[in-house]
Amino acid sequence: MSKNSYAKRVPKSDKLIKLQVDTGEVRQVVAGIGKAYAPEALTGKKIIVVTNLKPAKLMGIESHGMILAGTDSEGVLSILPLDRDIKEGARVK
Repeated sequence: MSKNSYAKRVPKSDKLIKLQVDTGEVRQVVAGIGKAYAPEALTGKKIIVVTNLKPAKLMGIESHGMILAGTDSEGVLSILPLDRDIKEGARVK
């Protein structure tokens, strides 16, 4: 996440986090990762965001993308990591 990015909890939700992410353009994403990640733990992370989706509203907040994550055999959520540094807005192939 770049200097224009941030993450914060959505009020009245223990699951949702609202993020401003730099995907080559600043974009708001609401993700259900709050039980696995504190917002401050996401600051500075490079994450993979799917952006070719219709906007969706979660608890009245518009989301313009989806963070790619998976769960292990015990249901623990993990954001998909990158194995090297890439520029914001790089395409997933």
